[in-house]
Amino acid sequence: MLAGHGLTKLMGFAEKAPGFPDPLHIGSSLSLGLAIFAEFFCAIAVVIGFQTRYTIWPLIATMGVAFFNIHAQDPFMKKELALVYLFGFVAILLLGPGKYSLDRR
Repeated sequence: MLAGHGLTKLMGFAEKAPGFPDPLHIGSSLSLGLAIFAEFFCAIAVVIGFQTRYTIWPLIATMGVAFFNIHAQDPFMKKELALVYLFGFVAILLLGPGKYSLDRR
């Protein structure tokens, strides 16, 4: 499901880049690029179980920034999805990729 968010950002990169939040002060375009990398490419890698121990970290970082920084002042109902994703990614980190993953083979 998160890959869908990343794909939306990827397809609208030119339109979204100028106004995208820059919480790390590295530039809006680079911040958007990192979010796309995590939300689309890393999410797909985790789904298929490819290099899960490495690709889960950008997802954890992205959801942490989304919850604690970007949506910090928003009501809980608006930021709860980022927290749910964050908990899920931490669980995958702790439990591993699973027996049907590419990592297992």
